Amino acid sequence: MVEPLIQFKKFSFQYQSQAEPTLKDINLTIQQGEKVAIIGPSGSGKSTLGQCLNGLVPHVYEGHIQGELLFKGQDLLASSIVQRSLLISSILQDTDGQFIGQTVAEDVAFALENDAVETALIREKVAYWLENLGLTSLAHQRPQDLSGGQKQAVGLAGVLIDESPLLLFDEPLANLDPQAAHESLQLLGRLHEETGSTLVIIEHRLEEVLELGLDRIVLVENGQIAFDGPPNQLLASSELARVGIREPLYLTALRELGWELRAGLPLDKLESLDLPPLPLPESTRRLKAETGEVLAQWKGLTFAYSDRPAIFEGLDLQLRKGELVALVGKNGTGKSTLAQLLSGYLPAQGQYFWQGQEVADQSLAERARQVGYVLQNPNQMISQAMIFDEVARGLRLRGLSEEEVAPKVAAVLETCGLTPFRNWPLSALSYGQKKRVTIAAILVLEPQVLILDEPTAGQDQAHYREMMDFLQKLADLGHAIVLITHDMQLMLEYADRALVLDQGRILADQNPRELLSRPDVLAQAHLRETSLFYLAQKIGADAIVLSEFYQERGRKA
Repeated sequence: MVEPLIQFKKFSFQYQSQAEPTLKDINLTIQQGEKVAIIGPSGSGKSTLGQCLNGLVPHVYEGHIQGELLFKGQDLLASSIVQRSLLISSILQDTDGQFIGQTVAEDVAFALENDAVETALIREKVAYWLENLGLTSLAHQRPQDLSGGQKQAVGLAGVLIDESPLLLFDEPLANLDPQAAHESLQLLGRLHEETGSTLVIIEHRLEEVLELGLDRIVLVENGQIAFDGPPNQLLASSELARVGIREPLYLTALRELGWELRAGLPLDKLESLDLPPLPLPESTRRLKAETGEVLAQWKGLTFAYSDRPAIFEGLDLQLRKGELVALVGKNGTGKSTLAQLLSGYLPAQGQYFWQGQEVADQSLAERARQVGYVLQNPNQMISQAMIFDEVARGLRLRGLSEEEVAPKVAAVLETCGLTPFRNWPLSALSYGQKKRVTIAAILVLEPQVLILDEPTAGQDQAHYREMMDFLQKLADLGHAIVLITHDMQLMLEYADRALVLDQGRILADQNPRELLSRPDVLAQAHLRETSLFYLAQKIGADAIVLSEFYQERGRKA
């Protein structure tokens, strides 16, 4: 009998600062060469499970451990974090905390340099992984200066180059554009075939991860394993909906069309499903007309970083009351830079109008009353030690009394699902929870235009729905909401307009359902059709009509 690669035996872990264990009596076996996805709602303990594997627990995050953790039958807990790194390579959810090198090439090379690998071989392997992940042109840039998706790719290269027997990824797709995520998964699949390595992926984007042809899915709930088995068994059940995990888009649509999902079917592979023609009911949804008052408008927007070519030159853009706009495009195309220009964080040439009146020489504080901006990386926004103080900071800076601050903060903490943690230190939160804190800190200031950079990255289905439904209510009240996102499902479900950014220009500005049926534009912008596009082909339906049906019915499922 082949010895398991990893074994958790009656394993429990309690953080030093917590009153209750985060992991409780875990029994889990992972065989050599398996592809395993670990999923679960936010705060379920899935990231802690990964940290126990890579040694961050207990070497960085101290606490009390009970039970056993074995690697090929040997006590993994007895190994140092350095010894652990030779067995298990991991890419963290927060990539900024993983960079070491001064340049992209140096960072990717670090693991091999640390192992005293011959220089010529290091250069060969660095060149190979930079090429495979589309990073060759960025080799001499600082990792910290890259976009979120590019940073994610650098972290991925730094892990893959080491070729450890077990590769552990915590939310590896969180900041990648749809095409880059697809290519990264294909790369992992090829790597698995070529090396026989074991893949463990902690991820919220289950539909994308299914591309790997997973052997098993492990569902973690409240620190315990709620499911451990083949993907199709889980997909046919109601477990994902029960715990608040987003199931594949095409499965939700099939359920709403009355098609029975059974465990014996290849539910994880849409292309393998034998589907009959399925008639669609007539859609009652009507596209929102662009009749709202223009809140903010930019004309001739031009910007360049010093000593670099212009990123934007003569860009025109307007945002209306009551609309929810998805700003999409490939990694590194300037989406976050545009958000900083619109919110006044970066100086730009051109004209800016607020409610029809041109505004000149406006201070950052004055712009912040009109346009709020939530950054992609929460660690770049957080300045306080406690959650309540972080959310209250902007109100206090505006001179509100504590009597006025308290109810406003309490209301937004409830909206963002943070009430149970209101007295916690920020250092005790997960990456996804920190993102919600930074969103709350801007929401509480009530700007008329709100720009959010990847607001749902790292969020489970429950918090995704809660946040997006709240943003939809803000739009219904007359706010203009701009979402920088790589999530095509989010764009389909909520956006009234999709702005496709490509090389400093607006490549397309149209209804998302129509955009998702334009493969030429999607390919140029590194986007991808949702699975509804392929489902429509299989059941003989129009892709736009199916998308409208889903937005009307599936979103509420």
